[in-house]
Formats: sequence, C-alpha cells, structure tokens
Amino acid sequence: AVQLVESGGGSVQAGGSLRLSCAASGYNAVNYCMGWFRQAPGAEREGVATMDYASATSYADSVKGRFTISKDYAKNILYLQMDMLKPEDSAMYYCAAHSLNNRCTGGFIGLQHHGHWGQGTQVTVSS
Repeated sequence: AVQLVESGGGSVQAGGSLRLSCAASGYNAVNYCMGWFRQAPGAEREGVATMDYASATSYADSVKGRFTISKDYAKNILYLQMDMLKPEDSAMYYCAAHSLNNRCTGGFIGLQHHGHWGQGTQVTVSS
C-alpha cells in the first residue's frame, strides 16, 4: 500500500529552524510531483512548495527565501527545510505525492486533487 509518513515537527522560537521529512513507501513517489501543504486552526489549507521528478520547484509567496524543498531520490524521501520561522508559520504540515503526473503543471490544485497524503506533523512557532 502507498504510505507517506511525515516527521520533524516540533516547537521552536521565532527565527529558529526545523527540517521536515516525508518518507514514502509502496511506490517511487520521488519520481512524481510532490509537495507540502499546511493548515492552521480555523484557516484554509494552503500549498507551501512543490517539486517535480526533475527537481523543478515552486513556492508560495509567503515562504519564498525562507523555505527550501528537496528530495533524496535514493531513499525515496521528501524534505522541507524551514528557516527564519515566524509565528504565522504555525500549522499542521502535510506531505503529498501525485498519483499520476511526474510534473507539477497543475500546481497546488492539481496535486491536492490527485495526491496521496500523509497524516501530518505539527509545527509551533512562539514569539
């Protein structure tokens, strides 16, 4: 069965860093479009970053210059390096992998509609 497992969340002070990991099993998820989403209580789920099979990336404006998405193709793992964290970054972070496409031409909407999902990891940033 396809499985995505997120880890690396926790509590940090503003300005700190965290690295999230998404370990995939059941298929070679790193050869498809993958990405990260987040959702805070009372807010809409929003796309954070995507990476396709050839390592082309896209970021939400709110995280550009602070977050970096990457893959370990040999280990089938997706990462999100988060630097200069702000309280407004606090949310549950979810990993997604596209079930059909190796490119992220559909953007966040396409990935959300066709993606496999993990259970999430909590990130809390204090002032």
